[in-house]
Amino acid sequence: MPDHLHWLMELKSGTLAEVMRSLKSYTARQINRQQGTVGALWQHGYHDHALRSDEDIRSVVRYVVANPVRAGLVKSAWNYPHWDAMWVE
Repeated sequence: MPDHLHWLMELKSGTLAEVMRSLKSYTARQINRQQGTVGALWQHGYHDHALRSDEDIRSVVRYVVANPVRAGLVKSAWNYPHWDAMWVE
């Protein structure tokens, strides 16, 4: 998505706050370096939602994968170039 990120993850160590701080810091530095810019890239904070059952996970995966289709960016999720999915059973 051009204006936000959906990320489904399982924390193995650390906290969500630490992961998000690291992600935002690293990507902002890389993007600023590539674009020759400086300054903040990400908004403050983030929205999180804890999943507690396999059905919740399947539902969220379907939502994330279909998001570019709902936004009108592509006709099929398979046509969206910036997605990657790994399913571990």
